[in-house]
Amino acid sequence: METSQAGIDEYERFVWRMNPPRITIDNTSSETATLFKVESSNRHGILLDVVQLIVDFQLRIRKAYISSDAGWFMDVFHVTDVSGNKVTDPKILAVIEQTISSSHEFSKPQVGLLPSVEHTVIELTGTDRPGLMSEISALLLHMHCNVVSAELWTHNMRVACLLHITDLTGGPICDSEKLSRIKESLCNVLGGDKDPRGARTDFASGITHSERRMHQLMFADRDYERGCDEEDDRPDSDGRITVENCDEKGYSVVNIECKNRHKLVFDTVCTLTDMQYVVFHATIDTEGPRAYQEYYIRHIDGCTLNSQAERRKLIKCLCAAIERRVTEVFIDQGHVLHIASSFWVERVGYK
Repeated sequence: METSQAGIDEYERFVWRMNPPRITIDNTSSETATLFKVESSNRHGILLDVVQLIVDFQLRIRKAYISSDAGWFMDVFHVTDVSGNKVTDPKILAVIEQTISSSHEFSKPQVGLLPSVEHTVIELTGTDRPGLMSEISALLLHMHCNVVSAELWTHNMRVACLLHITDLTGGPICDSEKLSRIKESLCNVLGGDKDPRGARTDFASGITHSERRMHQLMFADRDYERGCDEEDDRPDSDGRITVENCDEKGYSVVNIECKNRHKLVFDTVCTLTDMQYVVFHATIDTEGPRAYQEYYIRHIDGCTLNSQAERRKLIKCLCAAIERRVTEVFIDQGHVLHIASSFWVERVGYK
């Protein structure tokens, strides 16, 4: 069985090499947006890779049409810059075209990745409370560590944080004993013994896209669980998320209607991908103050969401992924940038 699976994996790699992603950039078909048309052989996660690349260049996805049936991936993205204009910078267009066309696995480091070779990257999750970041910073200063940059998200009284630190010489911390002391001390600050869900401190083992990793940390910490009556637990909002089965087509259909904001599509696709769902078709419209997303999905094993519990969990996780950007804190070389946006989504239509 292992040999057979290895053979399948090698065949898939061969297909990807023979059919690398190709992008066509069209600045004439639409008066209001630049069209990115991407085609390649299909594989799990390729949609997230393309969306991630677009948002890393601070571009906005206004509309998207996605199709990945029959082993072939073909998407069209209507994209603008942050000001709502077409993307005309030849340098940006050239980098996007080269990045997509030259890598058949999207595995090479690109923008938005953690420079874990230059810094020591610490991952933290635990219970949120006032002054937590100050306590963490004071502890690291006391242990002769320099915080180069940090990213912190909070949601449902849970916190996730990525810390990029160095020693006082500006290099990564290589002393294993010192790393152990840092880990133990940070766990004490996070209050692991008093936290019924537990606190976690670890060191990043590789290069990962920072915002995707933040979603993964909060999902692993189960921030989508609210700790009260789940049937009545709905945030005040005017949004809507539903999951239904389309039996005649063999898909589960996810519909999301909510307030529009930057990186909304990335947050949605990231959650679906990391929960091991495959998007076969999708239509996205984020041109106005409200965003509409429709995804035809199956689990990676080919099954639809057949149980109410599975559908409900997906709705809760999508809701959490959208709400997490309500509070974001970024620290870069000692300068703190705090972004707060009033974004909520209602979860209704459980079936």
